[in-house]
Amino acid sequence: MKDKNQLAIEIINVLKTIYDPEIPVNIYDLGIIYDISIDDSLNVTITMTLTSPSCPMADNMLKEINEKIKAIQGVNNVQINIVFEPQWNKDMISDEAKLQLGLL
Repeated sequence: MKDKNQLAIEIINVLKTIYDPEIPVNIYDLGIIYDISIDDSLNVTITMTLTSPSCPMADNMLKEINEKIKAIQGVNNVQINIVFEPQWNKDMISDEAKLQLGLL
């Protein structure tokens, strides 16, 4: 069975391949992933937000996240919780992504 820390690293690497359709930055560096938890049965729960509550591409992005995380060997189930508190803002973007966007 996989180590939860190794699995978390793999999940983060996968999340870095998924891009917000409105901002050319991956969703992990964008700061919309608030928490990744993995239980002892390797069920993954991702708590995240959206850059906008009315994001028209939210369903497609959630489907992509779900499919890519489930495809990681060892992952049992995936649950994605969308929250709007705290509200996302540009300060949550990683420094690397801020550089990419010209915000630094």
